[in-house]
Amino acid sequence: MALKLHNAMWPGLVGKGDDEGQEPPISLERMLELTAAAGVNGQKYDGIDYFLFLPHTNPEATDDELREIADLIASHNFTVGSLVAPIWPGTVGDSAMGDDAAREKFLSAVTMACRIARIFEDHGVRKYGVIRIDSAEFGVEKWRENAKANTSRIADTFREAAKIAADNGQRLAAEGEICWAGMHSWKDMLDLLEEVGMPESLGFQADLAHTYLYTLGYNAPEHALVKEGYGDEEFYAAYEQMTDKLRPWTIDFHVAQNDGEVHGAGSHDKTGKHCRADDPNGKLDITKCSSYWLKDYEQRGIQHICWDGCMFPNATLENGDTWNTILDAMIKVRDAN
Repeated sequence: MALKLHNAMWPGLVGKGDDEGQEPPISLERMLELTAAAGVNGQKYDGIDYFLFLPHTNPEATDDELREIADLIASHNFTVGSLVAPIWPGTVGDSAMGDDAAREKFLSAVTMACRIARIFEDHGVRKYGVIRIDSAEFGVEKWRENAKANTSRIADTFREAAKIAADNGQRLAAEGEICWAGMHSWKDMLDLLEEVGMPESLGFQADLAHTYLYTLGYNAPEHALVKEGYGDEEFYAAYEQMTDKLRPWTIDFHVAQNDGEVHGAGSHDKTGKHCRADDPNGKLDITKCSSYWLKDYEQRGIQHICWDGCMFPNATLENGDTWNTILDAMIKVRDAN
């Protein structure tokens, strides 16, 4: 079965806000319009992936309000794929590494996401996809104070979250990203997944931009697989080493581009810098790198891929060429796999 092509709605939210130097969020309605307007040789986006928080969605919305959102999405001939649970402090959740109260908040966010997922499924707008989480513990310094114990604490929280998901017919995917404690390197991510040990309910979400920084050892130099100035042969040997370890856990996939730098906006600091698909400074052969992650994708239940391009300026997001270029890159990934 050919992979469905999705666009993410959260680039309209992540890093946006009312603080000095921030641009305002872009509404769900506008993000849907921009996505629906894109097209390459008759191919359109098949659906969207969706962040379950304000201003796009109140995670405590009524069933009727959520069905109205489902109707809106379906009116553009889109399906909903993966959902992002509001697990961070300042949303519904709190640190998976925190005290009992913090962990309760984290689990309540997962419960809310499962409820919304089931309403979308009952509506008919959602037929596949995961619920995305991370440790919601920003930065790695606190984690380093007792890495083994802190990883175990995150794993305990993730196990409880995975049980909630399984009870609701859902799967969780933890997105590897260098800013999240216990998930900030390929090796620490693998250790955490193995300690959770529930592959049928909790897997890995691979993002091309974030996992590229894994190879360089950002935030974990001891786990670097290549050094600056690497050649192609050295890079792909390292890339294969990383993907061979994490691919068996990978149940959700983000197409993206990265220029090798870290970036932040608002409270989202020092994370993988997403670039336009055609950015001349992009380090990745998007099609080739995607193929490493998408080998045997059907066996892991992957039915769609999603573009992730957080923290683009609003002018870039409002430019129709941006979405056509991204869609073209995604078509190439789909056709190669």
